[in-house]
Amino acid sequence: MVLEIVLLAMVAAFLGLRLYSVLGRRAEQEEEPVPQRFEADEPPAVRPAAIPAAVPAPRAVELEGVMPAVERALREIAAADSKFNLAQFLDGARGAYRMILEAFWKGDRETLRELCDDDVYAGFIAAIDAREAAGERMDNKLIRIEEVRIHSAALDGRMARIALLFVADIAAVTRDRDGTVIAGSLDDAIESRDVWTFSRNVTARDPNWLLDETDEG
Repeated sequence: MVLEIVLLAMVAAFLGLRLYSVLGRRAEQEEEPVPQRFEADEPPAVRPAAIPAAVPAPRAVELEGVMPAVERALREIAAADSKFNLAQFLDGARGAYRMILEAFWKGDRETLRELCDDDVYAGFIAAIDAREAAGERMDNKLIRIEEVRIHSAALDGRMARIALLFVADIAAVTRDRDGTVIAGSLDDAIESRDVWTFSRNVTARDPNWLLDETDEG
């Protein structure tokens, strides 16, 4: 009888440890901070399952309203890149949108260099140089991102490209070299609609997606 009690206690302890290992790790993952770089293999929260290439579309809420051609392209990207995860990609894109805008407003060339391809980076730098030459600075603020929607997707050889529509509220202010407001107001946010395209070589070891095109939504 004593032996049976001891064995039951050991089984209960084992099950308790297994339960803690699952729930405890999940809680720790949910409290992780948002990553500082837009990477494909470092999720900001619990890692959802990767997008299957031959089963129904992942997480219907994410693909709601997506055209069949776009859905097929996402499946092709997932098939070519086992690390690709749509939910994680969208979370990273939100962070990248904020980081790139704030870097441009502040004239942070280093951050822009890390997150943009050569052409987009050159465009941002030209605008920053012109602004600084005029003695002006931007004091903008991203109030909120209202929506992030998949606009298009394609896999061209090894290069994956996904375009997203960002709908955001932005308070825009331009100051002169003396700090005087010459345009805009921080009290009045305006709606901004941008279509940004991110790209990545699916065979590259570097997990980062880069901004390679910007347009108005």
